[in-house]
Amino acid sequence: MPTLQQLRYLVAVADTLHFRRAAERCNVTQPTLSGQIRELEERLGTQLIERSRSKVILTPIGIEVTARARSILKDMLGLIDLAKYDKNILGGTIKVGILHSLGPYLLPHILPTLHQSHPALKLYVREGMPQTLLHQLEEGRLDLLIFPLPVVGSDILTVKLFREPLWIVAPREHPLGQREKVERSNLKGQTVLALEKGHRLHDQVKNLCEQFGAELSLDFDGTSLDTLRQMVGLGMGISFLPWFYIDAQVMNDKEVIAREMKHRAPYRTIGMVWRKHSARRNDFTELARIFRETLRADVPQVMVLD
Repeated sequence: MPTLQQLRYLVAVADTLHFRRAAERCNVTQPTLSGQIRELEERLGTQLIERSRSKVILTPIGIEVTARARSILKDMLGLIDLAKYDKNILGGTIKVGILHSLGPYLLPHILPTLHQSHPALKLYVREGMPQTLLHQLEEGRLDLLIFPLPVVGSDILTVKLFREPLWIVAPREHPLGQREKVERSNLKGQTVLALEKGHRLHDQVKNLCEQFGAELSLDFDGTSLDTLRQMVGLGMGISFLPWFYIDAQVMNDKEVIAREMKHRAPYRTIGMVWRKHSARRNDFTELARIFRETLRADVPQVMVLD
């Protein structure tokens, strides 16, 4: 009989169409993964993958087997969740994924209150890039994401938490810094710096540039919000940065200044994402309630969403 590990390896190859990347995702060596795929094919008595030096292609039966493997793995995750489920709400450990651009700046507002109200709860927090976190949630390596919405998928559930405003950050001597609030027309022709591709904030800032007639910098992008702030301070352009980061890192920076937009300020919607059949959905619903209540009481700059 095929093993669950072999099914995981098959799904990883199907997702990446690349043996090395699939092995990296599964944290094994490429020979180990390749050997297990061949053993799976031998056990099933059929070829699942066409291999060549230039590309990897699933055979027609390979596509069907992969679809069934996904279903089996998701059912197994539900079984594991059920076995681990603690009847006490918010007890035990929850593995949480969150973006680099959000976690260090949002969680300090939440965790002290959460620890005080639920001292038995342990949060394992993992920061990462969007696609990596979504894959880890799907594979069961994470239980919950605190993540920009929307997220689309038939096997996930999402709830909204809050809208986080995006503020404009400019060098202190920049004309925009002399305004109390910035009009949309003031952004026309401005050079805007963004995070590198792969970040959701990159795509959002790109869309804002198109709306406002600004120019997205194609020569320079940032690997982190700190990098963007430093490049803005060097006069390389302006940027849109999320409010929690502004509050934590920009307000006291002598090189840059943050300004709110006057009308219809842009924002990103942050929510929670979990697997549809997770046995801990009551935990996640309660955790969402705590997030909302804490932010509503302590952070008036964001709009809490019920």
